[in-house]
Amino acid sequence: MKLLKFGGTSLANAEKFLCAADIIEKNKNYEQVAIVLSAPAKITNYLVNIVEKNININEMLEQIELAEKIFIEIIQNIKQIKSYFLYEETKKIIEIEFNELKKIINNFTSFKKYPDNIQAIIMSRGEILSIWIMKNILKSRYHQVTIINPIENIISTGSFLNSSVDINESKKRISKININENNIILMPGFISGNKKGELALLGRNGSDYSAAILACCLNAQLCEIWTDVDGVFTSDPKKISNTFLLNSISYEEAMELSYFGAKVIHPRTIEPLKKFNIPCIIKNTSNIESKGTLICKKSNHSKDILKGVTNIDDIAMFTISGDLIKQKNNTITQIFNLLEQENINIILITKSSSKNNFSFCVLEKETQKILILLNQLFPLELQEKILNNINIIKNLSILSVIGFNISQKYDIASKIFSSLGKSKINILAISQGSSKYSISLVIKKENILQSMQIIHNALFYNKKIINVFLIGIGGVGKSLIKQILQQKNFLASKNIEIKIRIIANSKKILFLNDLIDLKNWEKAFQESKERFNLEILNKLLKDNSFLNSVLIDCTSDEILSKQYVNYFLKGFHVITSNKKANTSPLKYYNEIRTTALKENKKFLYETNVGAGLPVIQTLQNLFNTGDNLICFKGILSGSLSFIFGKLEENILLSDATKQAKDLGFTEPNPCDDLSGIDVARKLLILAREVGYKIELEDINIEPILPEYFKKCKSIKEFLYKLKEMDVPFIERVKKARNLGKVLRFVGTIEKGGKCSVKIEEINSNNPLYKVKNGENALTFYTNYYQPIPLVLRGYGAGNNVTASGVFADLLRTIL
Repeated sequence: MKLLKFGGTSLANAEKFLCAADIIEKNKNYEQVAIVLSAPAKITNYLVNIVEKNININEMLEQIELAEKIFIEIIQNIKQIKSYFLYEETKKIIEIEFNELKKIINNFTSFKKYPDNIQAIIMSRGEILSIWIMKNILKSRYHQVTIINPIENIISTGSFLNSSVDINESKKRISKININENNIILMPGFISGNKKGELALLGRNGSDYSAAILACCLNAQLCEIWTDVDGVFTSDPKKISNTFLLNSISYEEAMELSYFGAKVIHPRTIEPLKKFNIPCIIKNTSNIESKGTLICKKSNHSKDILKGVTNIDDIAMFTISGDLIKQKNNTITQIFNLLEQENINIILITKSSSKNNFSFCVLEKETQKILILLNQLFPLELQEKILNNINIIKNLSILSVIGFNISQKYDIASKIFSSLGKSKINILAISQGSSKYSISLVIKKENILQSMQIIHNALFYNKKIINVFLIGIGGVGKSLIKQILQQKNFLASKNIEIKIRIIANSKKILFLNDLIDLKNWEKAFQESKERFNLEILNKLLKDNSFLNSVLIDCTSDEILSKQYVNYFLKGFHVITSNKKANTSPLKYYNEIRTTALKENKKFLYETNVGAGLPVIQTLQNLFNTGDNLICFKGILSGSLSFIFGKLEENILLSDATKQAKDLGFTEPNPCDDLSGIDVARKLLILAREVGYKIELEDINIEPILPEYFKKCKSIKEFLYKLKEMDVPFIERVKKARNLGKVLRFVGTIEKGGKCSVKIEEINSNNPLYKVKNGENALTFYTNYYQPIPLVLRGYGAGNNVTASGVFADLLRTIL
């Protein structure tokens, strides 16, 4: 005997009903089957609206008509698909049921609220009609059916709206039913009967509970619950990326997951299955081939200690303190007994080691009721201050990690707390050790999604994940994305995964999710309707911060560079090819570094000088080990290296500049390169790296061009006007050549921090003599490197080399 239960989403339309019937038929070929059905999706909500919401008679009738319309559409479509379906017979039953509902509503129009027994009758109609539809589908396929009436056979105690089943009595009654072994057994879920023979409901999610009860009563070998998910995942796939399906979990683990918020199965469903040791499989009607998740006596603990990360939102935490708690051992018991009498569920309890205060968590909607009850229970104690004022914190969530013997695994708890600590998420309370199957934390609701993603990654995902928020998709940004895609397999072999979360430029922003393939990012970006500004960006960064989040600035935007401190405070590392922050006034320059250090975040900017050359890191390594700079000389501009190299080949200055621009060597406006300001910025960065406290205006710049070139209003005008300088530069090149020298644009740092940028005539013995074609060359004379200097030479411009430098910085964030 196998029991199959189909939920509301598995019966949402005609196709779903027929799919369920196919599954039933397939299973019947091997053994007898019993079926429990929910109401189709949305039906119960319409019926609940009638009894729970304060609406007038016309609105009630409208809700009934909407529910009836769904049923009629379902059977009409079944008839279209399967012409043999008993349509007229089924339609008549539906009309009778809804006419009865309308009579009930009209009979109770004078009531402010329906009596509980009438509410139960109204809310249970969906399940009853599901059974009639399925019966007639199976009957039209020539199957014999036995319907079990739950009011007569599933005996329960409790209220009309939330009863618990007496399994022993129900088992006795069902055993007396004469069921042909060839018949398919059908029973509506959610419904039971009290000892007076009145209809009583089993609470929301009661259909799963009904299925478990019937499985026990029929001595089923297996209970299959068909729903809209493949089974039990390590977390909610709709909220958390990187979740995966669990092959099996134990009854205890399933109950713990469910108790702490997992929606797949209700704790009450597990209890009878555990008692009678009936395995249960969660399966998906939309993915029949999926094996699902098996819930049984034992899961494979040796391999899979951890089972999931789940949460409950809208929590309030009560903290009660005072001498009374220490003096009277029964105070806490009194409180818990009172709340139990009022059917208020305490979700989590923590007690301090000082023994004079404790905290408990409940659903936020119960807050006012509990406060009134506590004031009634301890009026004198509160007045006399033996009990302090009751402290309530709202807008909380409980995050729970579930697994076998989890509290005994020290490394699990340490990973949880350290990963949240790194992300600056405060834990308000901890429950560890009260259950060997869970560790629970109370945190602010606003941090719950971020916390779950962080903990899930830390515990279930062995890869080192870097979450990238990329601003700037010009040549460098595009090249960076391309390089990340190219290196995906190599990084995977090193257990590294780079997830690009945001791509933005000055006009629009794209928030990437699992549905967008990074290979198609340009198309998705073009289709994005999200406009870009700092306010939108900052909100996205606040709402989507993950463990090891990195903001990459591939722009030259000064306003964006002024936000770096804020990004550190939001929990981000910052990588930038933008030189504006490092050449800003010393006050902000220092603030960036002190904030990054305080927040334990990395500020990486290798490409600020030398593009992809390892200049900054090499310099830091030298001076971290005690070296000191004596003198520096360098060609710091790839564009000027290219341009001055072309002058040697008798190419005109204006033509060489245009070629450099076309190759992507220059700044967007080549005037910035030829003004010398870009080299000055790089020189300032180097000077500050070695400890000189100087500003940009302290650097002496001998301009390449006359001052009036700065008045050019466009790049086109600048390039045209540059022709005026062709002849003067022909003369300068010729003069240098006659002396056996070449022209180079050189940045110099002298001892004491004196810095200058100018055109120099370089002889053949100088390391800078042969530097051209976009190369950079940097010569450092230090205590360790003299009289022969440390020379770094290579391409210092170009999208690919700059992107590779940014990429290298990115990988350093996980070292």
